Amino acid sequence: MPKIVFLGTSNAIPDETHENTHLLVVGDTRLVLVDCVNSPILRLQKVGVDFHNLTDLVLTHFHPDHVAGVPQLLMNMWLMGRRRPLNVYGLHYTLDRMERLMEFYGWADWPDFFPVAFYRIPAQEMMTVLDSEEMSIYASPVRHMIPCIGLRVEFKRQNKVVAYSCDTEPCAQVIRLAEGADILIHEAAGAFLGHSSAAQAGDVARQAEAGSLYLVHYPTGLFAAGNPVSEAAKRFQGPVTLAEDFMTLEI
Repeated sequence: MPKIVFLGTSNAIPDETHENTHLLVVGDTRLVLVDCVNSPILRLQKVGVDFHNLTDLVLTHFHPDHVAGVPQLLMNMWLMGRRRPLNVYGLHYTLDRMERLMEFYGWADWPDFFPVAFYRIPAQEMMTVLDSEEMSIYASPVRHMIPCIGLRVEFKRQNKVVAYSCDTEPCAQVIRLAEGADILIHEAAGAFLGHSSAAQAGDVARQAEAGSLYLVHYPTGLFAAGNPVSEAAKRFQGPVTLAEDFMTLEI
C-alpha cells in the first residue's frame, strides 16, 4: 500500500523534535524523496527505509531548509556503496544551482560515483515530473520568494490524489494543483512574503474542495504560536491535522 511519510514538518527553523519540512512518497516500485535536509539517510533509517531503494529526488526550490542535505545524501550514498542511478527533478533555476554547488565539492572526481540524472521541469502548470504504472507526479509553479513548485501525486491503483503546496503565498496555481485532492498538504509558516498562514491554508483547501488538510512548515519550538489547526478549521470544514515528524499517511 502506498503512503506518504513526513520526515520533517518545521518551517526554516527546526527544533529538537521537528526537522525542516520534507516528505517521502512510498510506492511499490518508486521511492520518492521530496526535498532533502540535514542527514537524510538517518531519517530514512528511522522510518525503516533502505536508502538503496530511493529512486527519485524532487527538489522544490533552492532554499537551504529544502536542499541543504543533498550533498550529504549523495556523499553518504556513494560511501555506502550505492550503484543504482538516482533521478533528480526540479526547475532549471533549482538544478542549475544544485549542480554548481556540487561542483564546489568536486563530485566529478569522486571515484566510482553512481549515476545521477537531472531532469529539468518547465516552469508551467501541471508539468509531468514522473509517470509510472503506480503513480504520476505533476508540478506547478507557486508563489514564493524564488522559483518554487508545488506537487500533485496521483496514485493510479487507489484512485487517490495528494497535493503539496510547498512554500507559497495563497495563489490560484495551488488551488488548481489541489483541485479535488483527497489530501492537501499545505504550509502554514505565516501570512508574510512567500508564505501562508494556517487560515489561508484552510481557504485554499476549501476552494480546492480537498478531502482533508495537513499543515506543515509551521513555526516550532520557541517560535510556535497560536493554534494552527483551529485557525485552519475556521475556513475549512473538512478534517485538519497538524502533521508531525514521522507521521505516516496510508493511501
